Amino acid sequence: MKKSDLREKYLKKRESFSKEQVLSLSEKIFRNFTDNFKLSENQKVHCFLSIPEKGEVDTQLFLNEFFKRDIRVFVPKIYRKKLISVEITAETPLLKNSWGISEPESNEDSGERDFDYVLTPLLYCDQQGNRVGYGKGYYDGFFETVNAETLKIGLSFFGPDEEIDDLRENDIPLDYLVTPTEVLSFLGAASKSTK
Repeated sequence: MKKSDLREKYLKKRESFSKEQVLSLSEKIFRNFTDNFKLSENQKVHCFLSIPEKGEVDTQLFLNEFFKRDIRVFVPKIYRKKLISVEITAETPLLKNSWGISEPESNEDSGERDFDYVLTPLLYCDQQGNRVGYGKGYYDGFFETVNAETLKIGLSFFGPDEEIDDLRENDIPLDYLVTPTEVLSFLGAASKSTK
């Protein structure tokens, strides 16, 4: 399927969830993440701030855990048409931008490129780790700048089902996908489930 069709299909699926369903599924995704990925003090995690109105995976659960464990947290912000990475603490005030996305007030890019994990928003991901986002390409550009050892982890309510027909040369696949029921690895020659 084409990205535009997949985007439309999975947006509709996601919009059909109640707030309670989103929270329940997000908790399962969070548990799968913490069960499968090592978390330790002073790690560096880049984590998107979810948009509740769009029914995205609730990342507040992740942020609370990271702050509790003294993990350094960085969040994305679109500044001058580019995704920058801003470090935040539990006390950093967040403001809503014109897209309804919470973000820190600062426009200062941390310059950090050596993340342990980049938790990535998406609408859909295929069996090779290729993702369908909102179509702006911000994350592909960002992925090009991070250390090669950084694990790119997608958080999604849905597992891979259909192939993406219209991949572009600059599309960068994820390393893992965490869903409510499984964790998939795309590292190596073939995709494999860790459960």
